[in-house]
Order: sequence, then C-alpha cells, then structure tokens
Amino acid sequence: MAANTVLSVRDLRIYYFTSRGAVRAVDGVSFDVGEGDVLGVAGESGSGKSTLGFGIMGLVPPPGRIVGGSIVLDGIDLTKLSEDELRKIRWSKVSMVFQGALNVLNPVVRVGDQMAEVLVIHKGLSKDEAMKIVEEHLKLVGLPPDVARRYPHELSGGMKQRVVIAMALLLRPRLVIADEPTTALDVVIQAQIMNLLKRIREEEKVSMIFITHDLSLIAEIANKVAVMYAGKIVEMGSSDDVYSQPLHPYTQGLLNSIPSIRRRKGLSWIPGSPPDLRNPPQGCRFHPRCPYAMDICRREEPPQIDVGNSHVVSCWLYAKR
Repeated sequence: MAANTVLSVRDLRIYYFTSRGAVRAVDGVSFDVGEGDVLGVAGESGSGKSTLGFGIMGLVPPPGRIVGGSIVLDGIDLTKLSEDELRKIRWSKVSMVFQGALNVLNPVVRVGDQMAEVLVIHKGLSKDEAMKIVEEHLKLVGLPPDVARRYPHELSGGMKQRVVIAMALLLRPRLVIADEPTTALDVVIQAQIMNLLKRIREEEKVSMIFITHDLSLIAEIANKVAVMYAGKIVEMGSSDDVYSQPLHPYTQGLLNSIPSIRRRKGLSWIPGSPPDLRNPPQGCRFHPRCPYAMDICRREEPPQIDVGNSHVVSCWLYAKR
C-alpha cells in the first residue's frame, strides 16, 4: 500500500444469504483511494455499488455479510474490527452521505440536536460547544445557522441533503462515501450539490468515493473511475482515460446511453438485463449482453488487464492469447 493511500480494498466479497441462495452482490473487488482522490463508482442498479459503500462503513444490512477480502483504512483492516471498534471509526475516519436524506434524519428531532449528538458522543463535547461547531458546518454547506433549530420536514430536499453532507464532515473524516447523493433532487439542486461537493473536496482535502449510475456526474467531480457490473469492477482508470478511451463494452454502452444535445440520433441502450447474482453466468458476466462475445467469454472469467497508465479492464478482447 502506497504511503499516501487512504483506503485499500482487496478481493472484497459481500454476499446476501437468502432461502433461495447466496446473492453475490460484491464479488472480488479491489481498488485504492489516495489522499485527495475522488473515485467515482458507476454502474446500473443492482451492480453492487451501494453494497460496496455499506461494506466499507461496516453497515451491510442482514442477511448480508462480508465473506472475504480486506478493507484497510489508514492501516487498519476494518473487516477485523468488532462492532464497538467500528462505531468509533465511523464518522471520525470514514463517513457516508446516504442516498435519501429522509432515511437518515429523525423527523421528530431538530436538525441541530441530531448533528450535535455526533460530537457529544465522539468528542465528549458539551451541548453548547457542539452546537457552535454544528452552526459552523451548516455555514460550510451554505445553510444559515437557524437551520439547526428546524425539524427536517421544514426543509426542502436540497437543504436536507446539505444537512446530511454537513453531518458527514463534522468529525473531519479521512474518507467520505457519497451514495447517489443527488438522485432524488431536481437538476438545479443537483447542480448545487455537485458544486458543493467539489468545493468541499478542494477546501477540506477530503478523499471521496462518489457512487452513482450517472457517468456524466462522475465526470464533474472524480479523478478516477471504477465501472461495476454484476458485483465486479470491469474497468478502472483515470477519468480522462476512461472517458476518452472506454475499453469494456459495458463502459462503452453506459457512455453511449448518455443523452447529448449534439447527437440527433435516438438514444442508445444496452439490451438485456443484469444477471441473477445467485447464479451468475459462467465466464464473463457481461457476455449475454455483449455484442463482441466470443466462445472464451462464455467459458472463462476474463483476467484484469493493465493497458497502461493504471487503466485496467477485465475483457478478453484485450488479452494476449
């Protein structure tokens, strides 16, 4: 692990155990996040993106659990920690901006009290000391201090999402995971939240994992991209490389499906549906939907191939055979 690596994930496997078999939601994922990096994780619904984020936080909901691999944050393997030990690390070293602010905020507790509780528990501050820091963080995300005295239902969707971002930054964590933070917002508020995240990345020097199904959003904020399909990373590299030279047919399909005002033709799409992860296809998991599928794609899982400049792809099209 390099000296400036904040997070190192190796061969991570997270399965959901059901009466109908184990769902391999994350199945052998590896990547690094360095200081100041923003890693964008993209893929369709069901590709394992959010499960990956919950796994790093140690918050995989039952019946899911981590069954293999390591998650090393600042030299500490989070998979080896007890729940009590993890609780001390959450929010202080790694925090998460969840997809739906309404799922995070308690509707019957004032916003300031919810935020102050984090500081009281983790830092042992008094309520008054905590509230001063809460108001400073509300200003950081562009909200007036009096928001601390309001209830969640008194805030707009964009304001609630800003509150959740402020909560994620309260303890100055090394890593922030943003799980589709703009999905439920209109395009104007979405742009405001994206600008806020970019400003926080620059001013606070925080590393970030930005999870979304929208590759166009990743292009705005991330310097590295990981494309997930059916529980695996199929392509990863710098944003410049992945966007200018997408290699995996799935990445190409995602980029081609982004609407463009310059392209007068109809929208492109990827035919078919993601596989059932209780019984994924043999070989490459994308081969049933791939226009370039070969016999070997149906038999053997492709290796991870480094095509240069740390741009890697898992596809038989680029293998030397």
